[in-house]
Amino acid sequence: MTHHRPESDLLTVAARWADPAGWPVALRFDPAERWYSRLAVTDEHEVWALSWLPGQGTDLHDHGGSAGAFRVVGGTLTEETVSAGRLCPRLLPADAGRRFGPRHVHRVTNQGQDPAVSVHVYRPALLRMTRYDLVDGRLRVAEVAEAGTSW
Repeated sequence: MTHHRPESDLLTVAARWADPAGWPVALRFDPAERWYSRLAVTDEHEVWALSWLPGQGTDLHDHGGSAGAFRVVGGTLTEETVSAGRLCPRLLPADAGRRFGPRHVHRVTNQGQDPAVSVHVYRPALLRMTRYDLVDGRLRVAEVAEAGTSW
């Protein structure tokens, strides 16, 4: 059994940020679009908070070669990944989390009736994200978004 420094497990880092009362910014919900704010950045990773009103979500996207993890700290989110050319949903209730590697492509949405809140950790910090469309069972690049320009 190998022991890692706590910083090495991104889901553990996300769990440390699970209480919005300890955030350096106030949690907000924006009816026009998903709210997000960077909570912390170190040499190892960055931490983001996101809020999701019912119906809000992302497009299919990757994380530009960054690995990551996210933890739902309130409400329920649906993560959809592509398998065998179709979207496969996974419900993530409060306190559920997910680790992912640098090639992970997913879509995250709040398909429930209540607001949701999540914490996301990326290593290294996000520099770009690619958005995709699923066309005839295949991922097609729709847009490449750059840090500092798109968010």
